[in-house]
Amino acid sequence: MTALEAVGIALAGLFAGTINTVVGSGTLVTFPVLLAAGFPPVTANVSNSLGLVPGSVSGAIGYRRELVGQRARLLRLGTASVLGGIVGAILLLVLPADAFAAIVPALIAVALVLVVLQPWLARKLATRQGQRHEHGGVALFVGTFLTGIYGGYFGAAQGVVVLALAGILIDETLQRLNAVKNILTATVNLVSGLIFVFAAHVAWDAVALLAVGSIVGGQIGAKIGRRLPPAVLRAVIVVVGVAAILQLLLK
Repeated sequence: MTALEAVGIALAGLFAGTINTVVGSGTLVTFPVLLAAGFPPVTANVSNSLGLVPGSVSGAIGYRRELVGQRARLLRLGTASVLGGIVGAILLLVLPADAFAAIVPALIAVALVLVVLQPWLARKLATRQGQRHEHGGVALFVGTFLTGIYGGYFGAAQGVVVLALAGILIDETLQRLNAVKNILTATVNLVSGLIFVFAAHVAWDAVALLAVGSIVGGQIGAKIGRRLPPAVLRAVIVVVGVAAILQLLLK
């Protein structure tokens, strides 16, 4: 890894930590950067999951005030995230590497669509205030489990999915749900990451660079990320995501 690549990975981690705390989809920035640095797709994915865990924790700490009073909700949905993350990580390990390389462009494309639709989803959620349930019921548990599988396998925009599901099914403010989202995505990344440590090849130098950058980014996202122009962030994510698709397809 060159010095320039190392700086690029650390900066990508910072951006991802910021955007993950605000809404999600930071993997759409870090994963392509790891590919550009020469890491194989599966190694890049595994290292990315581990490297972004500290950033998710950092963002969750920044949102700690919004977590007050949500212990029961976190335990219930966190269980679904743990189970889903385990299944997703196992799928990544047992399926051929060629299968991952073939599937990921489609997953990135779906994630990009979710990122583009996020403002529309947020508006729809706002109109449902007072029409939802307190805990989300079985539907949210199952949805969180399925999102955990996706997150354990790849993870791009899992935060967008979790926030959309919770916003539709729980009668709660979006800021408090965003705090829950940060915990759930951190849980999925941590669980899958622990499995990867023992069963997959990890590029620890990339993990360390992503971790440092994402920790700083998590604090930025929690403190001033809400003031960043959402359209600019989304545009960067879409451009980088499209570049990743082209890079994978043209290899």
